[in-house]
Amino acid sequence: MIKDKRRATPELNTASLPDLIFTVLFFFLIVTHLRQDQMRVRYETPEGTKLEKLTRRSSTSYIYVGQPIDNLGKVKSGEMVIQLNDKIATVDDIASFVANERKNASAEDLNRMVFDIKADRNVKMGTITDIKQMLRKHNALRIRYSAQEKGKE
Repeated sequence: MIKDKRRATPELNTASLPDLIFTVLFFFLIVTHLRQDQMRVRYETPEGTKLEKLTRRSSTSYIYVGQPIDNLGKVKSGEMVIQLNDKIATVDDIASFVANERKNASAEDLNRMVFDIKADRNVKMGTITDIKQMLRKHNALRIRYSAQEKGKE
């Protein structure tokens, strides 16, 4: 019996390669947390001396308080407004905001949920107190205030 030396090795089948690439792509799209709010208010962060760095951003919900920005990017002068996620809101809207944030949080983040108030340095303390009271009323007791270190810009 004579062996045929002309036999070629079979080529690598790459038919399933696109499926594998799309599977990996979808995995990273699902796992990555890319939520960023579109700013509708402008605020200048107050300065502080004893500051802590934020450790877990995934369990943090932001409440912005500042001067409203119009559609052209210009700051309207006058009153201060509250922004929850991507829309201008009132203090009464905080109840539905807290409920919605809790509904969308994972079980792990639910116990660590923090509400971070990013307010302009010129906001009246009455507005901040109203926000705090509404958060407390809805059992959102972990409240953090954003500030920048004194002397840094």
